[in-house]
Amino acid sequence: MSQKRENLLNGILHILQPEANKGLRVNVDTILLADFAKPAKREKILDIGCAHGAISLILAKRGFNIVGLDIQQHLIEMATENAKINELDDKTKFITGDIKDYKKLWEAQSFDRIVVNPPYYETENSQKSPFEEKAKATQETNCTLEDVIMASKYLLKNKGHLNIIISASRLVELFILLDKYNIAAKVMRSVHPKPNTSASVVLVEGMRAAKKGITVFPPLFICGSDGKETFELSSAYTLEGSEKLCL
Repeated sequence: MSQKRENLLNGILHILQPEANKGLRVNVDTILLADFAKPAKREKILDIGCAHGAISLILAKRGFNIVGLDIQQHLIEMATENAKINELDDKTKFITGDIKDYKKLWEAQSFDRIVVNPPYYETENSQKSPFEEKAKATQETNCTLEDVIMASKYLLKNKGHLNIIISASRLVELFILLDKYNIAAKVMRSVHPKPNTSASVVLVEGMRAAKKGITVFPPLFICGSDGKETFELSSAYTLEGSEKLCL
């Protein structure tokens, strides 16, 4: 590939990714979701919509085995190359496929944990990006939020975990879908640009076939009142990640 390798996690990893504005690139949501997921040893993990593999590679670098799925073949090729670049191909496997075909791809209850950064925007309520690759990643052109939750219910083992990051504007919709598909929301953390601002996104951990009852963590601020990056955010960019907050 002729693309330039770019640093991830402050140079701990090096990846190829789409050009700016042409596809899904690593952003703060990527880092926060990878940090929010706290797998136990030997968990079998699925990254839905893995794109170029950033979240998968971060988790693999932290010692976990993970399978990545994406509908776009060229992104799977990029993710596979990224795994080789970082010598993580023994811990990762990337597959081209449509999550709506989940029953053809895997047997029921195949995974202990699923991580997913789904398309944030409903197609009818947003202007479609002129770049097809970016539209598929950010808008529900190929996959809806319900498609993701439905597949997660089938693919997760009982008491298996779902880690998801979602636009704060769609949080109620997410909770309704989790309840519909018997995935109990167990942990929630809102993410805010800075103190005294509304949440932009929300991190949620659900558990399949679990009792109801949710723990709401303190909000995470990207910047403090001084305009500087918070310690919690900078910690998420390290290999160790931020302080362990889990069930």
